[in-house]
Amino acid sequence: MKPEGMLRFYGERLPTVEINNTFYQMPKEAVLENWAQCTPAAFRFSIKASRRITHMSRLKADSAADSVAYLYKNLQTLGEKRGPVLFQLPPFLGKDLPRLKEFLRLLPPDHGAAFEFRNESWFADDVYDALKSAGAALCLSEREDNAPPPLVETASWGYVRLRLETYSEADLSAWARRLGATAWQDVYVYFMHEPTAPGYAQALMRAAAT
Repeated sequence: MKPEGMLRFYGERLPTVEINNTFYQMPKEAVLENWAQCTPAAFRFSIKASRRITHMSRLKADSAADSVAYLYKNLQTLGEKRGPVLFQLPPFLGKDLPRLKEFLRLLPPDHGAAFEFRNESWFADDVYDALKSAGAALCLSEREDNAPPPLVETASWGYVRLRLETYSEADLSAWARRLGATAWQDVYVYFMHEPTAPGYAQALMRAAAT
């Protein structure tokens, strides 16, 4: 398959994709416009926020403000196909509630922000309250190197990253039940970028539909 046909092929089989390369390079409007044009109407793109925001500025509002504004301005190009925006924090960044609250005030009203904390100090009620007040989601991330993740509903929708290398049918059925028991109106679930991921995604959707 030619590279230019891959996204269209993917979009015909799965309802959403998490874009990782935007972590390294801020997305340009022309690229986003092309993505929107070659995917179905109901397709959604989740965008990983630039490392300029999360790893260089480390959520400091004064230094991240311009990058946040640029990101959301360009994402308007996706229109209704824009899904959540994932802010993945570095493991070395510990809990800083004032910094988080100030950063949340930078976000536009329709931000769709999800936060993946990789330092356990963030998993606290006052952090959940700050996210809830801003309508931001706490990303539930299952990885090989972490303890069982908390499932805390801080928004009307959920964001889940299932990053283990192997999932059985029983594992995926259990996840479908767990996510189906929430009050979330929508949930975005992504697997690690391995050849097994599309099959896992389709199996999870089948389990969720039963």
